[in-house]
Amino acid sequence: MSDGTEVCAMLGAVETRSVSPVFVGRAGELTALTEALSRATAGEPQALLIGGEAGVGKTRLIEEFLDTARDQGAVTALGGCVELGADGLPFAPFAAALRALHRRFPEGFTAAADGHEGELARLLPELGDPGSHEPSDEDSTARLFELTVRLLERLAADRTVVLVLEDLHWADASTRHLLTYLLRTLRRGRIVVVASYRADDIHRRHPLRPLLAELDRLRTIRRIELSRFTRTEVHRQLTGILAAEPDPGLVEEVFERSDGNAFFVEELVVSHEAGCAAGQLSDSLRDLLLVRVETLPEAAQRVARIVAEGGSTVEYGLLAAVARLPEDELIEALRAAVGANILLAVPDGDGYRFRHSLVREAVSDDLLPGERSRLNRRYAEALEADPALVRPHERTTRLATYWYHAHAPEKALPAVLQAAVETRKRHAYAEQLSLLERAMELWDKVPAETRGSLRPIDYADAYPACGCDPETTSLRYLDLLAEAAVAARLSGERERAAKICRTALRILDGDENDPLRAAWFWTEMSRLQSNLGRGDGWPEIARAQELVKGLPPSAVHATVLVGAAGWGMLRNPGPEALAAAERAVEYARFVQAEPIELNARITLGTILVSAGDAEGGLAAMREARERTVALGQFHEAARAHVNLSSALESLGRSREAVEAATTGIELARSRGLVDSAGWIRANLAESLLSLGEWDRSKEEAELLLRSGASSSKPGGTALLQLAHLAVFRGEPARAAEHLAEARTRYGTRDPIPQYTLPMAQVAIAVAAAEGRLADVREQLAATAEAGFPPGTHRYGWPLVLTAVTAEADSRGLPAAEEGRAEALALVRRCVRELAAPAPIWQACSRQVSEELARAEGRETAARWAEVVAAHEPLERPYELARVRRRLADALLVEGGRREEAAALLREAHATAVRLGARPLREDVELLAARARLSLAPEKRAPAPADPGEDGFGLTPREQDVLRLVAAGRTNRQIAEELFISPKTASVHVSNILAKLGVAGRGEAAALAHRLHLLDLTL
Repeated sequence: MSDGTEVCAMLGAVETRSVSPVFVGRAGELTALTEALSRATAGEPQALLIGGEAGVGKTRLIEEFLDTARDQGAVTALGGCVELGADGLPFAPFAAALRALHRRFPEGFTAAADGHEGELARLLPELGDPGSHEPSDEDSTARLFELTVRLLERLAADRTVVLVLEDLHWADASTRHLLTYLLRTLRRGRIVVVASYRADDIHRRHPLRPLLAELDRLRTIRRIELSRFTRTEVHRQLTGILAAEPDPGLVEEVFERSDGNAFFVEELVVSHEAGCAAGQLSDSLRDLLLVRVETLPEAAQRVARIVAEGGSTVEYGLLAAVARLPEDELIEALRAAVGANILLAVPDGDGYRFRHSLVREAVSDDLLPGERSRLNRRYAEALEADPALVRPHERTTRLATYWYHAHAPEKALPAVLQAAVETRKRHAYAEQLSLLERAMELWDKVPAETRGSLRPIDYADAYPACGCDPETTSLRYLDLLAEAAVAARLSGERERAAKICRTALRILDGDENDPLRAAWFWTEMSRLQSNLGRGDGWPEIARAQELVKGLPPSAVHATVLVGAAGWGMLRNPGPEALAAAERAVEYARFVQAEPIELNARITLGTILVSAGDAEGGLAAMREARERTVALGQFHEAARAHVNLSSALESLGRSREAVEAATTGIELARSRGLVDSAGWIRANLAESLLSLGEWDRSKEEAELLLRSGASSSKPGGTALLQLAHLAVFRGEPARAAEHLAEARTRYGTRDPIPQYTLPMAQVAIAVAAAEGRLADVREQLAATAEAGFPPGTHRYGWPLVLTAVTAEADSRGLPAAEEGRAEALALVRRCVRELAAPAPIWQACSRQVSEELARAEGRETAARWAEVVAAHEPLERPYELARVRRRLADALLVEGGRREEAAALLREAHATAVRLGARPLREDVELLAARARLSLAPEKRAPAPADPGEDGFGLTPREQDVLRLVAAGRTNRQIAEELFISPKTASVHVSNILAKLGVAGRGEAAALAHRLHLLDLTL
C-alpha cells in the first residue's frame, strides 16, 4: 500500500466527491414523504417509519426530504439517538429536536410551553430547573409525555413542522416510550414525524422489535423499508461520484462486492481510486470499514480513534483536552479526517462525529484493551477538570460511562450512582435501571472505605427511611436493589423487578436481619405477582404482615397495611379489609406519613360504601380528595376520583358519577396522569351507558383504547362497556369479540370480582342472544360456584337478571325444559347471596323476581307495574323501557287495558329508537303489530292484519316450519312431517333466518318464543 502522503494525494481528487451529488432511486419513498408533508400542511398529522440496513441510504433520503420540506416553507428539526456505552442519553433525539425548535422560535416555544417550562426542562434543560423529584411517581413520566405532545401540537398549529428522529435502534427506553405516546396521541397540528432505524440491528430480543410490531398495528403510521440498490442504481451512483461514465468492469465489481449497499459502494469507489488492488480488502466488515481510516495521516488516525471512544459526538474542547496535541496539529488532523469524509462537523454545535456509525464502531472495536481504558480515563479526567466541556444534562451520564470503561471502579461507582439519580429525576427509569445494574456490578470491586462514604440520602429513596442517622448511615447493597426494583417496575420491566426483589429477599433471609426492609420487598413482590399474572399477591402480603408484626409503627408498616386493605377491597371487601384499612390510617397518621394515610383513607371510603355505609364512605373519599389536591398529591387525588366515581355508580347515582369522573379526567390530564385518566374514563363510559348516553359512552371507551394508558385493566373495562353496548344493539358476535379481548387484558390468574362478574354477564348475554341456553346455564353455575363476595351486588344483580331473563324468554321451548327447574333454583340461590342496599338494586331485585315468575308462567300485570314504579325514579332509560314492555305484554295477556299497554309500548319504542336498541325495538314493534296497536304518537286505526302473515312477513308455511325448528327438529324431520323434500325444508329455514335477522336455528327459536310468533292469538 502507498504511504500516507501518496494516498492523500491520490484521494485529493475524490475526497469531496465520495458522496454522490446525484440522488439515486427512492422515487416512491420520496413521493410518500412529500405526500405526507402535503397532508400535514392541510392539518392532518403524519407519522412515518423508515427502516433499512446500515448504509442503505436512510439518511440521504431524509436529507433530500428535508430539503424539499424547507423549500415548501416547513420548519425542520432533527434529533438523533445517541449510543453512549450501554446507557444512552434519555430522550436524546427529542432534546436535540426541541433545542432546534427553541432556537428557531424562542418566543413561540415559550408560548407553546404554556408555563410548563420547569417540567419540560426534563427534556430540554435549557428551559430551567426541572424541579424536585417525587419517588416512585409512576405518573410523572406520563405528565411529561402529555406536555411534550401538547407543546408540539401548539408549535405546529400555524406552521408545518417536520420532526425527524434518527437511529431508533440506539433509542433508550424513555425515548421509545415517548415516541409511542406521541404517535398514539398526536391528533392535530401541521406536523410530520419521521423516525428511522437500522433494520439489520433489530434482532429477536432487540427492545425496538416489540415497539415496531405495536406501531404496525396503528393505521395512522406508514412504514417505509429501503431495499438495496439494483445494478442500474449502483451504475447511476458511481456516475455521480466519479462525475464520469464508470468502466463496466468497475460497475460489476462494485455491485457484486457492495451487494447494492450505498455506503459500501462509496467506500469501494474510494478504495479503488486510492490505488488499492482488486481483492486486497478483507471480506470482513471491519476491514472494509477501516481501510479508509488507515489511509489517513497518523495524526488523523489517532484523532479518529479518540473520537470513536468519546461517544456519538465529541465536543471540540473535550477532544482537544484528550488528544493533547498542539492546536494547529489537531486542526490539521481533523481537516484530513473531515476531508476524507470520515468525520463530520456537527451542524448545531462545536463538535465532531463519524460520518457513518459503522466506521466509528469498527474503529472503537479495533482499539487495544489498554488503549481503550486509557482513552476513557483521559475523557473522564478532562471532564472532571472542566465540566463545562459538555452540555450540563449530558455531563453526569458521560462521566459515569467514561469512568466505567476506564475500569476504575472507585471513581465509577459514585459517578454511576449520581447519573442514576439524575436519570430518575428526568423519569427515565429504564436508563436509571441500567445504571443501577452497573452500580451493582461495581459494588464488590470498590473498597469498603469508598462504599462507606456513600449515603442513602444522596442516592436512594425508594423505601421509607429506616430511622437511622442519615449523616452516619452508609449506603448498602440492599438500597441499590430497592432502587433498581422500583426503577424496573416503573419502566415496565416487571420480570427484572421481580428478579431483583427475589435477590434482595435471599440476602435478607441470610446474613442480613432487617424485617422492615424484608416487608417492603415482599409488598413489592405482591404487586409484581399480580401485575405479572402469576397470582393474586396475597401470600406475599401475608408474609410482609408477619414480618412487621410486633414492631413499632412505621411507614413500612403502614404501606403493608394499605397493600392488604387494597387487596381486600378488590377481592374480598369484607370486615377484614375494613379493619386493615382502618389500621393503615392509624399507623400512617401516627408515623406522620400523610400520603400513605390519604391513600388508606381512599381505600377505607371505598370499602365503607361496599359495606353499606354509603354516605360515610363517600365523605371519606371526598375529604381525601380535597386534601390530596391541597397537598399537591395529584396521583392520590386522581385515585380518589377513580374510586369516588365507581362508588357513586355502584349506588345508582350515575349522574353524580359522571360529574366526578369528568372533574377527575380534567385533573388527571392537566397533571399528565395518563393512566389515572384511563381508569376514570373507564368509569365514565360505564356511567354514561347506564344513563342511556350510549353514543357518548362508546366514544369515551374508544378514546380510552386509543390513549395507550399503561395499565391494561382500564382497557378491559372499556371493552366490556363496548360488549354490553353491542348486546343491547343486537350485535352478539361483536360483543363476543370485545369480551375475548377484555379477557386477554385482565388475565386469568388473579380473578377479581369487579372483572370476572361483568365478563360472566356478557358471556351469558351473548349466549342468550344466540339461543345457547345450555351455555347460559353453564356460565351461571360456574359463577354461582365462585360466589358473590360482600359488596359485589352491583355486578351480581345484572348478571342474575340476564340469566333469568334468558330462562323466561325460552319458556315453551321443548329443548329448554330439561334442567329448567334446577336452573331456576340456582337463580334463587344466587338471589339470596345478593344485598340490595340502594334503590337501583331494590328495583333490580323486583325485576329478577318477576322474571322468575314469567319463567314459571305465573307473572302478573300488577307485579310488573310494581317493577315499573320502582324503576321510574331511577335514571336508567333502557331498563325502564324493558320493564314497560314486559308490563304491556302482561296487560295484553290479561286483557281489558289496551290503551294503557299502547302508551307503555310507545314510550318503550321511543326509548329503543333513540338508543339504537334494535332487539328491544323489534320486540316492541312485533308485540304492537300482533296486538294491532299503533306506536305513532297520535291515535289512528291500525291497518287490518293479514292473518297469513306476522310482523316479520313469515308465510303460513314458514310459520309451520318455524314451529318445528323451535321444537328442535332437523331439516329431514321437518320434511317428513310436512310432506316436503329436505331441500325445500332447508330453503324455508334459510328464508326464516333471513327474515328474523338471526344467525342460527337456536336464536330463531328463542326469538319466536320471546315475541309470541308461534301463538295462534295474542
